[in-house]
Amino acid sequence: MSSRASAAHESLLLPLARAPAITHARSRSAEDLDALLVIATLPVAADAWRALPQGARWRTLHVRSAAQAGTVRTTHLANERQTLAVLGYLKTGASPFECLSLAGRMLKELAGRGARHVGLASAGGGDAALEALLAATLTHAFALPSLRAPKHGERRVTRIALLNARDFDPRYAATVTAGTNLVRWLTALPPNLLDAAGYRAALTQLARQHALTLRWLDERALKRLNANAFLAVAAASEGAGAGIAHLSYRPAGARAAASPDVALIGKGILFDTGGVNLKSHRSMLDMHTDMSGSAVALATLVALAQLRAPIAADAWLAITENRIGPRGYKPQDVIRAANGVTIQVIHSDAEGRMVLADTLALAARTRPRFMLDFATLTGACIYALTERMSGVFTNREALAARLIEAGRASGERVWAFPFAEDYDQDIESKVADIAQCAVEGKGDHIHATRFLARFVPEDIPWAHVDLAAATRSGGLAHVTTDVTGFGVRFALELLVRQNLPGALT
Repeated sequence: MSSRASAAHESLLLPLARAPAITHARSRSAEDLDALLVIATLPVAADAWRALPQGARWRTLHVRSAAQAGTVRTTHLANERQTLAVLGYLKTGASPFECLSLAGRMLKELAGRGARHVGLASAGGGDAALEALLAATLTHAFALPSLRAPKHGERRVTRIALLNARDFDPRYAATVTAGTNLVRWLTALPPNLLDAAGYRAALTQLARQHALTLRWLDERALKRLNANAFLAVAAASEGAGAGIAHLSYRPAGARAAASPDVALIGKGILFDTGGVNLKSHRSMLDMHTDMSGSAVALATLVALAQLRAPIAADAWLAITENRIGPRGYKPQDVIRAANGVTIQVIHSDAEGRMVLADTLALAARTRPRFMLDFATLTGACIYALTERMSGVFTNREALAARLIEAGRASGERVWAFPFAEDYDQDIESKVADIAQCAVEGKGDHIHATRFLARFVPEDIPWAHVDLAAATRSGGLAHVTTDVTGFGVRFALELLVRQNLPGALT
């Protein structure tokens, strides 16, 4: 590859465009706005419109027909710009998911209008409504990677003005959304761009930008660590540069060598053919998104650094492909993982739990106070929940309610599944310590978690997120693209706002 081609290749690995500037509006005028979006909470107070530009026009829009929760109405303000006015209604006590979903529908009204300067306001919805509108606007303004010729005159939002919101601090919401957008970007990249070398280059750049430390464990290092479960999956991709990335963030004053408060672990299968048990055409087509879990762990770590959170955090990313080839692993192989547990291979398309096994075991050696992993792991979880929620599992029964609450509060909903020991009977092996999976697929999301538990010490609190909602046709909540970026909002709610690591001391 020429140096010019290499530079072009690397320029696509991370987003280049800047996020819109966020300001607090100095006046109630909408003269400089292309669009103004307002969320109103039902029932709307009679004086709710006074604080808005041209309040009488908003009142007329409101009374034109019966207002219902979830509906969106539009008009234009009487000014030179003909500012687009978008009004959305929330019910009292609406959930964060409902707030985000309404905001996403409101942003669809901007499609094709070329709005660059957008105002956001709340009529009785408070900070939750503003946060949802801000997240939706920043998501709408973000362009996913494209290799098509640029469209002439294409315009995106460059400035966001917050009206009547002097006490609202947008930094947390902006950082969370930037993390979600980073996940969306990486997950959407074509697999010939985001190969192992490309991912490593992106990690190097991010580590430099955010003062993170990066250690890359290549295949030679992993052989010394006896990470044979990971290497079995990577074997068919010989020479492709597979490895486990270990990134660290330490807040000011923290000792670099101290055990982390949290270890974030992510599955980074850059393309999944299924291996010897080859996937069908349709099942394989979108398997470049099988690395979404690693992107969530990475983006969460970056967000913690940007927020300067008082949390010592590591991220461990298992980065390889699951290809076919003469060196590929196969059913009935018996493989010894880094912690000494032997695995009887049942199905080569259950590769995610193989790479996570060693990655979890290596992360556990640093003795974190809490371990949290993300993986697009099983179709069974999608069958159980659809793509509207993701599944969670934990080795601490008391944590299940905390995980569900973090999902509710963040708008990235999760559901807790059983973690009962008797499920181990289904993955017993006659020739090894454990079978990789059951021959039949029923309950595979539970079996996969019980398998992973063999690589997490019992004295370390741990949660596993099966990312059923990583992709969804038509998007989810405020995200209107098929790649949702699900996971960062949930993780930061759990770690920062709920301070779960502090609660575990």
